[in-house]
Amino acid sequence: LALAGRDDVFDIEIDAYIHCVSAFVKLAQSEYQLLTDIVPEHHQKKTFDSLIQESLDNLIMEGDNIVSAARKAIIRHDYSAVLTIFPILKHLKQMKPEFDQVLQGTAAGTKNKLPGLITSMETTGAKALEEFADNIKNDPDKEYNMPKDGTVHELTSNAILFLQQLLDFQETAGAMLASQVLGDTYNIPLDPRETSSSASSYSSEFSRRLLSTYICKVLGNLQLNLLSKSKVYEDPALSAIFLHNNYNYILKSLEKSELIQLVAVTQKTAERSYRELIEQQIQTYQRSWLKVTDYILERNLPVFQPGVKLKDKERQMIKERFKGFNDGLEELCKIQKAWAIPDMEQRDKIRRAQKTIVKETYGAFLNRYGNVPFTKNPEKYIKYQVDQVGEMIEKLFDTSA
Repeated sequence: LALAGRDDVFDIEIDAYIHCVSAFVKLAQSEYQLLTDIVPEHHQKKTFDSLIQESLDNLIMEGDNIVSAARKAIIRHDYSAVLTIFPILKHLKQMKPEFDQVLQGTAAGTKNKLPGLITSMETTGAKALEEFADNIKNDPDKEYNMPKDGTVHELTSNAILFLQQLLDFQETAGAMLASQVLGDTYNIPLDPRETSSSASSYSSEFSRRLLSTYICKVLGNLQLNLLSKSKVYEDPALSAIFLHNNYNYILKSLEKSELIQLVAVTQKTAERSYRELIEQQIQTYQRSWLKVTDYILERNLPVFQPGVKLKDKERQMIKERFKGFNDGLEELCKIQKAWAIPDMEQRDKIRRAQKTIVKETYGAFLNRYGNVPFTKNPEKYIKYQVDQVGEMIEKLFDTSA
């Protein structure tokens, strides 16, 4: 039999603990019922207190162990492992009214054990969230750590994955963040529909706004870090492709999940901002082709009278223009073929735009000088027809082509 992976074991432990919490409440309720039939009324509460002590202590101790494991995970920067406390915290807060009810006659020390565990979990969770945001901001810019083809950075996919996982525990995460602002939040409802009181729905709305602010902070930190990382590339065009890929991945991931709605709670224009950033990077990339098309731009060329014999200097100039274009085209196609744009739609869009610009410019140049007698070896300079240029650009961002 294959051994269960670490995550599976973790899931089993969480599940088991959640069942133990529910079982404790049910057993304590039954115990109290039995006790009322056997023990005189004035001894009932004290007897009940001592009877449940061992089970309650075991339950709390197991909870403390989970918190301790989460704290160690934070030290290791393993933030996904910290997410294990979210379902437990959610369950503890849901069960708290029943806990309070069954423990209402017990000593203060007994009553405070569960609130103590809840506080401990909220503090640990909030610390993990805070440290995760800082970690995204401070992830080092090392060359060995950068994708050579400018694809999506691991930091981006990890950050988005973590935020998507938070979506399953929006209320819990929001309340964790609120606990750092407001103090204890046991009374922030897990679901605004649970109560119609305006104070509770205010609390829920407040924690949702805090979660939105937190997500925007992580995304802001990620953007700053990516900008810093992009400077590791020597080629500004590759730097632009890298930023384009990462911004595009972030936007698509936000749109595919509920994250975009959460972000919009505090940043209405986030979607538009990402689209603008993506467009800016495409324009920066397109500038890399100017050194190729500048050779053959009409505004940089003199006008030749048909039928008038060309001077040596003029013939030389046309040769240089063809050669400059050919060399530049070949060099860029060779380099940029190895770059990556994982999003097929974006890849096609960028290629198409580039193809249109270069083909039109080259077509006009060829039309003008293709039949001018500037050389005895035209095939040496007129190496490509317009469609061939298009086919070469079609192979950009494709190592298999």
